[in-house]
Amino acid sequence: MSEINKTRLMREMRRLSLEAGDIIMEIYGADDFQVETKSDESPVTVADQAADAHISAGLTELFPDIPLVTEEQANTHVLKANTFLIVDPLDGTKEFIKRRGDFTVNIALVEDGVPTLGVVYAPAKERLFLTDAEGGAHEETAPFGTESEARKTPISVSVPDNGALKIVASKSHRDAATEDYIAQYATVENVSAGSSLKFCLVATGEADFYPRLGPTMEWDTAAGHAVLSAAGGQVVNREGHETLAYGKPEFRNPHFLAFAPGVELKEG
Repeated sequence: MSEINKTRLMREMRRLSLEAGDIIMEIYGADDFQVETKSDESPVTVADQAADAHISAGLTELFPDIPLVTEEQANTHVLKANTFLIVDPLDGTKEFIKRRGDFTVNIALVEDGVPTLGVVYAPAKERLFLTDAEGGAHEETAPFGTESEARKTPISVSVPDNGALKIVASKSHRDAATEDYIAQYATVENVSAGSSLKFCLVATGEADFYPRLGPTMEWDTAAGHAVLSAAGGQVVNREGHETLAYGKPEFRNPHFLAFAPGVELKEG
């Protein structure tokens, strides 16, 4: 594989995310849209499929040497590569179906098990988070242009107060185990959010800590992980607290903790 031009790759990842967001929002605004059930019992809509087709076609044409993994293409799930692009064209499908707005477009580059570049776009909320080729993290301010960047603001994690933590957790997958785990911490704010937005809320300092005690796949987390890391945060396995790695068998994640450094993690 030739050396990756990360500036060009980020520019195209951003553009494809915005274009996919337009496709998604057109369907979101329709009176009705088709919802199907995949083999794992999770929902999928025509918006997932259309956004996936657009992003995949663009990345494959522009970067044919970089292997591609996407949630909606099962034939990509057997990839064996150290460096690859990974896409969740619509993370938060349940939020999309319920018209709650907490859904995102996610594109990331993984190198040697580490997500190094990422774009997270929440079109219904008009929030765009992305890394840059130099290792920084930013949020852009709408309106967004696909050919030129809007106003960018650098983002960084908070300095947490362990006596008054701001914790964000899943909106659609919050269960008793998650509540019991969160109860170990002293919290001043405990909010719910959908999709990979939870990583971005930690990256901007709007939250200190995001514990995930349920099943996720690497395409759910890679872009948000990249943004959070570039903003100074960390994502670790719940057991052992090793950094969450990518390229695992079947792309399945263990339970993980995403946080601003300084959060005193509990073992339970």
